[in-house]
Amino acid sequence: MSAESTVDQAIDEAAEVNSVPLEEIDVSRPELFKNDSWQPWFARLRKEAPVHYLADSVNGAFWSVSSHKHIKEVDTNNTVFSSEKGGIAIVDPYVVGENQIQGQSFITLDEPKHMPQRLAVAPTVAPKNLAELEPIIRERAIDILDNLPVGETFNWVKEVSIELTARMLATLFDFPYEERHKLVYWSDLATAVPEVTGDDSIDMTKRYEELMGAAAAFYQLWAERATQPPKFDLISMLIHNKETAKLNEDPEMFLGNILLLIVGGNDTTRNSISGGVMALNKYPDEYQKLRDNPGLIPNMVSEMIRWQTPVIHMRRTALQDYELGGKQIKEGDKVVMWYLSGNRDESVFEDADRLIIDRPNARSHVAFGFGVHRCMGNRLAEMQLRILWEEIMKRFHKIEVVSDIERLPNNFIRGIKDVPVRLHPI
Repeated sequence: MSAESTVDQAIDEAAEVNSVPLEEIDVSRPELFKNDSWQPWFARLRKEAPVHYLADSVNGAFWSVSSHKHIKEVDTNNTVFSSEKGGIAIVDPYVVGENQIQGQSFITLDEPKHMPQRLAVAPTVAPKNLAELEPIIRERAIDILDNLPVGETFNWVKEVSIELTARMLATLFDFPYEERHKLVYWSDLATAVPEVTGDDSIDMTKRYEELMGAAAAFYQLWAERATQPPKFDLISMLIHNKETAKLNEDPEMFLGNILLLIVGGNDTTRNSISGGVMALNKYPDEYQKLRDNPGLIPNMVSEMIRWQTPVIHMRRTALQDYELGGKQIKEGDKVVMWYLSGNRDESVFEDADRLIIDRPNARSHVAFGFGVHRCMGNRLAEMQLRILWEEIMKRFHKIEVVSDIERLPNNFIRGIKDVPVRLHPI
């Protein structure tokens, strides 16, 4: 797209956004994220109504919290804003028959139930274990990069982003390595509901059956690990911790926690790997800055996560009346924190829509959340990205995006399906 076409498109988008009455703006529409046309809608909310109420949508009535400051206020106040009351997504939990598909997990629990379950698996991402994982991650990143088809066009998402995260998920669960892509499939399935994707053709009964297949596979792993000495994988940790030793006796909590760990281990890393390549192509001066100083990689990783924001939103439910940003939230109201918008807040990040790899406050992003529910695996995600880019810069002068990118329609996970690239070796 030419610079002139880009300007014309921006003018048309601004005109559309400004023509909609403020009280009717619905930023949960999945097509905004598939078309990557969400920016002006959130920019208007941040300017005119950073705490915004929509009375009716396919997801019911909800408050949109779009500014960095107010997102942090909600996220750190877990005594007023509950994860347990209505779940963590804008869509209410799905039910097929009498079965709740996605179940519950420690991220959908409030205190005091939340922390004991979280602590059961936290050692997996403790500093000592991360140090032990680093050479494994590097070995796998090297293997992936050294076997890419140099000189040919290929999908970076499939060959690198998905492959690296699938290998790491299999390692963290000690899941059968040859079946690792099942983990990615189940992760994608976890958010595949019409209100999230905009796809009304999704067969929810088939989806339920597939997720029950995931549960069955992990029940089998659980039974095997229960007879073995403790190991340092996620299933063993759950079995050998008194707080979660009987997790398998609660099917809803069992599947919910497994899906949480799969999605958490997959989406942040996978979509930040893809988004980072897209961003460096969009801002070639930043790519040159990286070539000139690869020591910027750790800060660049934080900036890539800010710019991409893999988890678009998190939802809370008000347990009591509360004033936020001058607006009166009522007990029982659905409150949605739009992390994607908070990470483009102009009052916090100068020139917020740009990738700036040496941005001084890149780590101030809200992509991992705040408070008791802050992403447990954030250091692991950052380490995977850092190692991958260290190895990329040893091999390739440029990863060139050669044609249009395909994004996924999803208002919860900022997913990317296809990034066609061609490699230029050093």
